[in-house]
Amino acid sequence: MTNVTILGTGFAALTAARKLRAADKMLEITVVAPEPRLVYLPSLIWLPSGQRKPHDIVVPLESFFRRHNIRYVQAAAEGLGEGGRLVKITDGEIRNDGLIIGTGGKFIKKLPGIEHALTPCEGVAPVMAFKERLEQLESGTLAFGFSGNPKEGTAMRGGPMFEFLFGTDELLRRQGRRDRFKLVFFSPAPKPGIRLGEKALPRIMRRMKELGIETHLGHKMVRFEPNLVVTEGGEFDADLILFMPGITGNPWFDNTDLPRSPGGLIKADDHCRVPGFTCTYVAGDAGSFPGPDWMPKQAHMADLQATAAAANLVDELKGKTPRRTFRVELMCVIDDNKSGTLVARTPRFNLVLPRMGLAHRSKVFFERMYLRRYR
Repeated sequence: MTNVTILGTGFAALTAARKLRAADKMLEITVVAPEPRLVYLPSLIWLPSGQRKPHDIVVPLESFFRRHNIRYVQAAAEGLGEGGRLVKITDGEIRNDGLIIGTGGKFIKKLPGIEHALTPCEGVAPVMAFKERLEQLESGTLAFGFSGNPKEGTAMRGGPMFEFLFGTDELLRRQGRRDRFKLVFFSPAPKPGIRLGEKALPRIMRRMKELGIETHLGHKMVRFEPNLVVTEGGEFDADLILFMPGITGNPWFDNTDLPRSPGGLIKADDHCRVPGFTCTYVAGDAGSFPGPDWMPKQAHMADLQATAAAANLVDELKGKTPRRTFRVELMCVIDDNKSGTLVARTPRFNLVLPRMGLAHRSKVFFERMYLRRYR
């Protein structure tokens, strides 16, 4: 029986598992990850307001694995051998005929004092810490920012920071205490969010101005202190810092012969195949893919890449030439807890709709429909 190993339980890994099972009922599929659960990262933004509780967005996967006849191994990947046919894991190794890597990336934590900032997309814990600390503050300055990987422009995830920023503003207004807080958005980029498109950025900046949110842009980060953000263009007080650094490869990538991009991610071609390796694919944040410099690191893109990777792996295992490519598109709703702005970008067009309550409700509906397949 042909065996495929999938590393991870994020969006890319689980989409690959579903697509592989749909393509071949007899395929032996093994998923390797430290925990059998999916954290629905897009909904982290609703934890501070209480619109979501942690158990709403952390989905146990045991039932999903049983329904799809998938073997789960609780372990962490630690390296590869034999051209990808051997995965070295905690306390052992697993052999495979095909491999899909979906373990995501790692946030770059080299900035001095970064331990004083919370990185929300690391999971539930930092967002709940933000919620608790915000509730304890009577007044103060709240700082929200993001940066990228200086060696790889696409290795960043900035969109959620706009949602945490606007969502916090809306939450404080609803609580009747917005006037006691100063909100500051900062980034070393002079045009943060430009990857959303030329149409989106002016609207975002205009919205910040309308809400009285200050900006500190275009200055290289120097360090964080317990109550201070320091850049080459000056510094400002901050009682609470939410910061999303750029993305690089996971440490276990160093224990492999996988080709790496300048930013430390796994190189892939437009079929999601790792160059120089047979039956070895990567999808999602772990990979560096050919495409425009605005190609997003987001769940939707990971799903598209995983769909292509699964189809191509099935073909390669059957002796066929992989031909499936993935669409490059950015699709997101910049949500503020009660309304949202739909932003879409492809190589052909850039769409930005007016802010409306329908966009927020659509995001809630999509979450519900997406998670049904895993509950």
